[in-house]
Amino acid sequence: MKKLAIAIGVLIVVVIVLLVIGVSNLGPIIKTAVNTYGPKITKTEVVVGDVGISIFRGEAKLKNFRLGNPKGFKSPYAVSVGAIHVDVDEGSLTGDTIIIDKIEVSAPEIIYEKSLTTDNFQALLKNLQRTATAEKASHKKAGEDSPGKKIWIRDLLIENGSVRLIETVLKGQSISAKIPDIHLKDLGRENGGASPAGVFEIVLAAVHKAVISPEVSNALKESLKDQLDKDIKAAGEDAQKQVEEAQKQLETDIDALKDQAKGLFGN
Repeated sequence: MKKLAIAIGVLIVVVIVLLVIGVSNLGPIIKTAVNTYGPKITKTEVVVGDVGISIFRGEAKLKNFRLGNPKGFKSPYAVSVGAIHVDVDEGSLTGDTIIIDKIEVSAPEIIYEKSLTTDNFQALLKNLQRTATAEKASHKKAGEDSPGKKIWIRDLLIENGSVRLIETVLKGQSISAKIPDIHLKDLGRENGGASPAGVFEIVLAAVHKAVISPEVSNALKESLKDQLDKDIKAAGEDAQKQVEEAQKQLETDIDALKDQAKGLFGN
């Protein structure tokens, strides 16, 4: 009986050690995956500063995540997040489909930068689409049915986000507004998992849709009015016309966001 108790005790210790080792290794795995494969998928800078692991919960916390802008855009980043909580199904890590039970993105800071013909989010989405197409072609050429590792996200929440609109007529200044929370479920479930590029494209498209929504466009317009009223008061008579013209141009651009949103929400 004593030997049996000792054996059970040793087994429990071994299980605990394996559990601790397995969970603690998730940090380097996730950090390496983001920093290595992220730029290949988006064709931009993708960085996570650190990954903290909760041993007993099996959860990860990505700290200081940053998604860079495509070429041709001058703002320092497209998305910056201080903390992202990720709950991974550890048992799925060795399978073909990695299952993520929950992702919580808290207070992302988004920069929406417009150029003459596009914006930074449309450019990012095009990069992701090119990556997904290239991946399919590569696997088809190799005679592979599966597109490599797949991802299935059961629940994703982006909350308390804000967006800054960058425009050249603001001369270094920007206007900002809150964006509505984004809640997505079962990303990649239908096909037993989707490629990382495919999942990221869905998430980024949802963020873009929120940024150009009528709710955000109206809030940006109010922020613009407040900012330019201050500029007009501070400007002399000669400068007032320039400020007023800039206001008209920005209002036109924000109204264009509403038109773009109508197409998205109408589908």
